[in-house]
Amino acid sequence: MVIAIFFLFGLVIGSFLNVCIARIPEEVSIVSPRSRCPQCHQPIKSYDNIPVVSWLLLGGKCRNCKARISAQYPLVELLTGLLFVACYLSFGLSLVTAKWMVFTGLILVLTVTDLRVRLLPDAVNFFGMGLGLAFALRVPPQDELVQQIVCRTTSLSPASPIVGVLDALIGALFGSLLLWGVATLYKIARKREGMGMGDVKMIAMIGTFAGVRGVFLTILLGSLLGSILGLAIVSGLYFVGWKRPLAMRASRRGLGSERGIRWAIASAYQLPFGTFLGIGALLFVHFDPWIGSMFARALR
Repeated sequence: MVIAIFFLFGLVIGSFLNVCIARIPEEVSIVSPRSRCPQCHQPIKSYDNIPVVSWLLLGGKCRNCKARISAQYPLVELLTGLLFVACYLSFGLSLVTAKWMVFTGLILVLTVTDLRVRLLPDAVNFFGMGLGLAFALRVPPQDELVQQIVCRTTSLSPASPIVGVLDALIGALFGSLLLWGVATLYKIARKREGMGMGDVKMIAMIGTFAGVRGVFLTILLGSLLGSILGLAIVSGLYFVGWKRPLAMRASRRGLGSERGIRWAIASAYQLPFGTFLGIGALLFVHFDPWIGSMFARALR
């Protein structure tokens, strides 16, 4: 029964997250107007706005104009429900569960928005930083080494809310400086932007929730996933002949071989790094003990 409640609650929250994903990048209020079809702009009836179920019953189409409704909507709702259940199974009925459920919602908004429009809205990142610091007062990041350093240098008790906030701030600072440094080095080496400041702000937000260790693992996992999937995507674009007509025209003008130009074009495809950071952050939340033991075995 408790699992069912968490799942249903996640479905409802997922429906709200879809509103945030669609409206925040457009700088439209997430409160009003009520949900409506993106094509005919007719308000969606309450019985057509039941998470997942309504999309399935309507065949993924608007009841009024029959325009297709993206599968993103039921997928986000379903994923939110499953991740909320995972939070409960991992942390039980506790404030820790509430913290990671809020974090999950923020990460899903950023992850899907970056995937859709290559944007990580400040409104979500800064709001998330505030929530992360607020949670740190009661549920600080689990960085024992950082907490020991803070306590020894300030003479504060490990249970002090101030220690939790300092821990969160150090995590945010560490993550943002690390990612900003990588972005700067990439720009110097490649003479072009490799990532935007939205990624830096996003990792700072993650740091307020996860601390130094969580930020480091998030960047590590996100970079690993980005590298593997990025290579697969670039290779796939090359082998399916993406931009072949453009490459043929460039080759006829003596700019190089067609294959070389096609590979150069495919390699320039921009991947949403924020999406990979989001996936890495969720992996850290739910698989931290397993990830830690895996790295410990690898270093032996």
